[in-house]
Amino acid sequence: MEVRVLSSIKQYQPGPQIPPSIWLTLGLPSRGTRLHDLVHEGLSFEYLERIASFLQVQRGVVSKAICMSRTTMARRAKAGRFNTIESDRLVALLAVFEDALSLFENDVAAATEWMSTPVRGLGSKRPLDMMRTRVETEAVIDLIGRLESAVLV
Repeated sequence: MEVRVLSSIKQYQPGPQIPPSIWLTLGLPSRGTRLHDLVHEGLSFEYLERIASFLQVQRGVVSKAICMSRTTMARRAKAGRFNTIESDRLVALLAVFEDALSLFENDVAAATEWMSTPVRGLGSKRPLDMMRTRVETEAVIDLIGRLESAVLV
């Protein structure tokens, strides 16, 4: 009796590419002492342009989200560095946007639109307008978590 083995090895076909993390794309560590040190030193001003480009918004939108006036932005551009508080707010903005990206399955345009639109679960405020305080930022992160879990209460 002859046994025939049919081999049907499927050729590997890569699936859709998952974009690298926002942190990797921007050249920032996502956590740890290196990130802590960068925030304390003040992030380089060039991150404003990188972040705005990644979020697909103008840099004025980012500076407004972190409570930075035009005159302060001009001073930071001249100095080439943000202060610790502004750096911390930028990092918080990135963390929230990373969560929004997860919510919208890595669709940058959808995440950016959501961040820029009044949201009922945030008292009809735009998530971008809630980066000014830790409490507001946590409210946005909490809402994203509830949306991901489909707990809309």
